[in-house]
Amino acid sequence: QVQLVESGGGLVQAGGSLRLSCAASGSIFSISAMGWYRQAPGKQRDLAATITSGGSTNYADSVKGRFTISRDNAKNTVYLQMNSLKPEDTAVYYCAADRPLRRFWGQGTQVTVSS
Repeated sequence: QVQLVESGGGLVQAGGSLRLSCAASGSIFSISAMGWYRQAPGKQRDLAATITSGGSTNYADSVKGRFTISRDNAKNTVYLQMNSLKPEDTAVYYCAADRPLRRFWGQGTQVTVSS
C-alpha cells in the first residue's frame, strides 16, 4: 500500500500562486511516476502534471508555462508550483502514485481561485 497526504490548497486571487505538496509513505519502492490530477465540480478528473522516477515531466496544455511539478526523492514528496492562477483552475487537486497494475490516490485538496 501507498499512502499519500496532500497539503497546500486554499483560496487565492486570480494571478496569485500556490504550492501543493504530496508526501508518500508505505510501499513506495516501486513507484514509477507521481502526478497531480484535478476535478472541477461536475467534471471528470483530468491530468494536470506528472513526473516519472527519472524526472521526466508531462503537463496538460492548460497549465503549461504556469505550473511546475517537481519531486524530492529524499523526502518522498512531490510538489506542484502553480503560478498565474486563473478562476478555471478551481478544482479539487488529487495526488497520484503509480505502481505496476495500480494507481494510488490522495484524499484531495481544494484550490479556489477568485476573480
